[in-house]
Amino acid sequence: MKLDALFIRNNKKKKILLASIILILAIVYSVPTSAEVNISIGISLPPPIVFEAPLEVVVIPDAGDVYVVPDIDVDIFFWNGWWWRPWQGRWYRSHYYNQSWVYYGSVPSFYFDIDPNWRGYYRDRNWQGHRWNYERIPHKRLQKNWKSWHNDRYWEKKRSWGVQSYQPPSQHQRQELRHRRQEQYHQMPDVQRHQQQRQLEPRVRQYQQQQYPQQQHSQRGGEQRQGKSQHQESQGKPEREHAEYRQ
Repeated sequence: MKLDALFIRNNKKKKILLASIILILAIVYSVPTSAEVNISIGISLPPPIVFEAPLEVVVIPDAGDVYVVPDIDVDIFFWNGWWWRPWQGRWYRSHYYNQSWVYYGSVPSFYFDIDPNWRGYYRDRNWQGHRWNYERIPHKRLQKNWKSWHNDRYWEKKRSWGVQSYQPPSQHQRQELRHRRQEQYHQMPDVQRHQQQRQLEPRVRQYQQQQYPQQQHSQRGGEQRQGKSQHQESQGKPEREHAEYRQ
């Protein structure tokens, strides 16, 4: 009887020890995963857009060959061979206007050249007090001609962007407008929230590196390999800023 009781007690101890080991392992391996999930949640994809008609764009006057989609409520731009889209204080770009959006780590350089009142000007066919005879450009025509239009400065020199008697602002005025729009942009609540999230990311990564250096080393190796492929893809393009996260 004593032997049976001793055997039972030993089995109980083994079970408790095994359960403790499993619990500790679960905690250790779940922490870095949770940290990674928290970071990736902050860089989510924008919702899809339903286009009820074939896509058409118009060129924005005096903005460096920037095209906009006027018939939807969200802002989508075409510039430098990419489609661009702001959402919740972040920017995304894609080679397609309706899919494959990639998070972009900064504000694209063209954005502060765009007059924020362009929708009202479009609706009234009047650009800053001048008749605006804009031209609606089908998607296929845009893809076929945007490079030659850019190289020839077609909309500026030959068409004056469709604006009658329009006088572009001076370089000094242009810089003042950019600065003013930049200040207004960074005061937007969504933009401020995103900036706060970005400021927290280095702290989270630092914590991960301190707690799990071996895992972070292998992760950085993968990011470096991905970064090389993105750099090779981007070589030869005028825009030098690169996306930071892909989803």
